[in-house]
Amino acid sequence: MALSIGILGLPNVGKSTLFNAITNAQADAQNYPFCTIEPNSGIVAIPDVRLDVLSKMSKTEKTINAAIEFVDIAGLVKGASKGEGLGNKFLSNIREVSALAHVVRCFDDDNVTHVNATLDPIRDIEIINLELILADLDMADKMIENLGKKVKANDKEILARIVLLKKIKEILEDEKPVRNLSFDENEKILMKTMNFLTAKKIIYVANVSEDMLTKQNSFTDKVKEFALNSKDEFAIISAKIEEEISKLPKQEKQEYLEMLGIEYSGLEVIAKECFHLLGLQTFLTTGVKETRAWTINQGTTAPKAAGVIHTDFERGFIRANIVSYNDFVEYGGIKQTREKGLLRQEGKEYIMQDGDIVEFLFNV
Repeated sequence: MALSIGILGLPNVGKSTLFNAITNAQADAQNYPFCTIEPNSGIVAIPDVRLDVLSKMSKTEKTINAAIEFVDIAGLVKGASKGEGLGNKFLSNIREVSALAHVVRCFDDDNVTHVNATLDPIRDIEIINLELILADLDMADKMIENLGKKVKANDKEILARIVLLKKIKEILEDEKPVRNLSFDENEKILMKTMNFLTAKKIIYVANVSEDMLTKQNSFTDKVKEFALNSKDEFAIISAKIEEEISKLPKQEKQEYLEMLGIEYSGLEVIAKECFHLLGLQTFLTTGVKETRAWTINQGTTAPKAAGVIHTDFERGFIRANIVSYNDFVEYGGIKQTREKGLLRQEGKEYIMQDGDIVEFLFNV
């Protein structure tokens, strides 16, 4: 399952520094606006301690984590929806991602230029959000106009699209994002063909200085309150610390995190929150050849999950042998859990649970 997170924000808020840290791609992070001209992207593994445990137990030859793609989108500025800065080029990059990580500057540094001269995270958030709203409003107007030329009295689908677009236009004109709307089942189907920027889920990422990561910060408090009021997600990171961590071996990285009093790296925090945002979870497979995490939507049935591994698995699905991760670890593997009566045989109606360890049986 392709999962991509667009990293956006004003220029010089720490986007490219964060991107460098989590992908080790070394995207240019110079101190001037529009340094990022083409969107840098990198696919990274999502850390999962369960895989480490299972790999050791199964003496696995290869371990494959779930993957997430981060896309570093150039800094937007006021007027981007009208082409200011590097404008619409980057708005189009945003349309391609699954969700957004909006990086907000929450640190003072005289050596790092602020595009708006002063530090005000809520103002900065609202600048970006308004540009996305204006871009969506422009798209809604054009779609309504184009559909109006095609509509016929008995064309129910086009009429339904126009009604939906007018509903969307109304909330955008109120300077609120499309994700604030509720949709019925038919509208949800139509929405899949309408790629509105503000319909995307968002996590606000407060970027703080190294010495403020574990301390009270009035700027991050404001961003957190804004996110909660908007029913969006929130995380605090220090892009500089993430960059330092990314250069360390695994063991030293963990020791460094513990020294700083941090439980998870920024990648782990953002990945976890984005999984939650998008309603995703993982199931696990393990054996001598491979231990792997597979990404699925919450509510996925066993046959659909099997299809993520291979379409033949779904087509010829017979049943799924499933044991919970905790039981597998506690009793030492599939054989032991089967002996304890903890391995379950589930059919086509079974809804997969996060952390299920699975063996699919199929016949094609």
